Amino acid sequence: GEPRKFDPKFRGPIHNRHCTDVICCVIFIAVILGYIALGVVAWVHGDPRKVIYPTDSYGQFCGQKGTVNENKTILFYFNILKCASPVVLINLQCPTTQLCVSKCPDRFATYIDVQASYRYRPDQWNYFREFCKPGFNNPRKSVAQVLRDEDCPSMIIPSRPFLKRCFPDFSTKNGVLTVANQTTFKDGRGKTRNVTDLREAANGINNVLDARSVGMKIFEDYAISWYWILIGLFIAMVVSLLFLVLLRFTAGVLFWIFIFGVIGIIGYGIWHCYWEYNHLKGIPGSDLTVYDIGFQTDFRVYLQLRQTWLAFMIILCLVEVVIILMLIFLRNRIRIAIALLKEGSRAIGYIMSTLFYPIVTFILIAICISYWAVTAVFLATSGEPVYKVMANQTLCKYANLTCDPETFNTTNVTKLCPGAQCTFAFYGGESLYHKYIFIFQLANAFVFLWLVNFAIALGQCTLAGAFASYYWASRKPADIPLWPLFSSFGRAIRYHTGSLAFGALILAIVQLIRVILEYLDHKLKGRQNSFTRFLLCCLKCCFWCLEKFLKFINRNAYIMIAIYGRNFCTSAKEAFFLLMRNVVRVAVLDKVTDFLLFLGKILIAGGVGVLAFFFFTQRIPVFAQEAPTLNYYWVPLLTVIIGSYLVAHGFFSVYAMCVDTLFLCFCEDLERNDGSTAKPYFMSASLHRILGKKELSPKKA
Repeated sequence: GEPRKFDPKFRGPIHNRHCTDVICCVIFIAVILGYIALGVVAWVHGDPRKVIYPTDSYGQFCGQKGTVNENKTILFYFNILKCASPVVLINLQCPTTQLCVSKCPDRFATYIDVQASYRYRPDQWNYFREFCKPGFNNPRKSVAQVLRDEDCPSMIIPSRPFLKRCFPDFSTKNGVLTVANQTTFKDGRGKTRNVTDLREAANGINNVLDARSVGMKIFEDYAISWYWILIGLFIAMVVSLLFLVLLRFTAGVLFWIFIFGVIGIIGYGIWHCYWEYNHLKGIPGSDLTVYDIGFQTDFRVYLQLRQTWLAFMIILCLVEVVIILMLIFLRNRIRIAIALLKEGSRAIGYIMSTLFYPIVTFILIAICISYWAVTAVFLATSGEPVYKVMANQTLCKYANLTCDPETFNTTNVTKLCPGAQCTFAFYGGESLYHKYIFIFQLANAFVFLWLVNFAIALGQCTLAGAFASYYWASRKPADIPLWPLFSSFGRAIRYHTGSLAFGALILAIVQLIRVILEYLDHKLKGRQNSFTRFLLCCLKCCFWCLEKFLKFINRNAYIMIAIYGRNFCTSAKEAFFLLMRNVVRVAVLDKVTDFLLFLGKILIAGGVGVLAFFFFTQRIPVFAQEAPTLNYYWVPLLTVIIGSYLVAHGFFSVYAMCVDTLFLCFCEDLERNDGSTAKPYFMSASLHRILGKKELSPKKA
């Protein structure tokens, strides 16, 4: 291509900038204002009580203050046998009358028995009446009419509240499922049913109840050990800081120890394969080929063959040769990569404030997630109560049609379908707003993705600007500007909001398409043919690759924006071609950085994890008395390990950004300057030494 034009007076990140991608900036601000408006509209129409409180058949909330149901916090199902599973009960409506009650029933009883004995046992009638429709007190009404009009349930069973709903109180006795120590019960319609019928109706509740008791124990463990967990995470933070600051001394040693360790292990593998191959010589059956014995489920059979060990030996020899050749031909590139890693450690040592910038990104993303979640809940609960006809008769033509409870009794539905009722079904609506709720949810998800990507982009551009100001300082650290991180953050916000929003927009579109593909795959599961499955799989794979590529391009584009202050497209193009001209260096640096940082994360998470394990299992004599007594010691242990890994990841993400920025600056430095007095290099003395005479000529950059 044509030679690039360089500003001969260039001395680091440009300070005299102008705003870039202004149109995108205006659109971004307009979208944020629209997003706030959407949140306000959802807040006005939505009602989270629909999620918090269960709703009875009359569309009233159970347990809501200031209503007749204030003290009736639990939802009771007249005939739980009509419900297939708890999922149906929570998300959809069960085709049976539902009432708000103050407590769940604690005994077996049927309406027939209670009605027959109400004269001489009124206490039983009064207890049963608590689970009938409010105000019903007519024990003389015939059983058939009561059950037809669903004035009372045909039976009550011992239940316990779960998710504010009454579910049968299951227990297992000698391996047999029981409710209140009984295996059978009367259903109030003249039949004796087995308790397993109830189990099918409330499928999986037992597991969920067990999970709840485990959840309580885990909560107790956190309550006791949170102080020690925080200490563990603080140790991880200190160790991460030390690891990064000391990397300038240890990067090369760590890398070469690992590489020679791998060569040694493969070498031992080759020797072991040869020994096994030689050892099997002359043993009957060992000279058979893999083809002769065919496929065997017991893989140990193959280890009795000389051919297997020969194949292993050849494969390991090839791997060994490839590694050694790569080390020989790429040795200079590897040395440059290690020098850049050391330089990155030095840069972080001078600009320590950058290590705590991920906290800003974390807070911004936490705000985005909170706003998105609240808006999604308010949108989901924006509907008006929708009532539908519930009929006992299967042939009723009005069943499941929408109805109005105010005028229902004046219609002829009750005459044509005796016992039919107009009961609450779900929240929805027919207005324009309610019709487009799904579109609003999609818009909510899309803007959320855009904002999260913008927060990440802002962080990358800010850090790149700070580290670039370090690289382009001719005397380090004397020429590093004051407050480089704050200056870089100010430049990114003031001049480049549009460019960062543009990059984030492209990524958000691809991510939204991936979300939609996952949703389609989930919805069509079991209903799609092999071609559809293959097509969806290909699309998912392609968009995954595209997202990875865009993240790589965006990251380097933001570095160029931070240095030169040009628009997104120009920066992305320049970064891409600069990296392509240094493609081998990019590959080597990427792999060396990934490996060292991964090793660091594992060392930190593993080290702190081992320490936590010995502490929580009371194996450290000094702290044995201090260690809390726990239900499950793995609860704080896993929290400490995962938390330590995330803390290390937060710090190391800054370091990775630092190395990437220094690398792009290094490549630019090689193309701009030739080491002469007129055009001196800005790179450190160690990098200068590694490059030597040959590589320093501008043509070979």
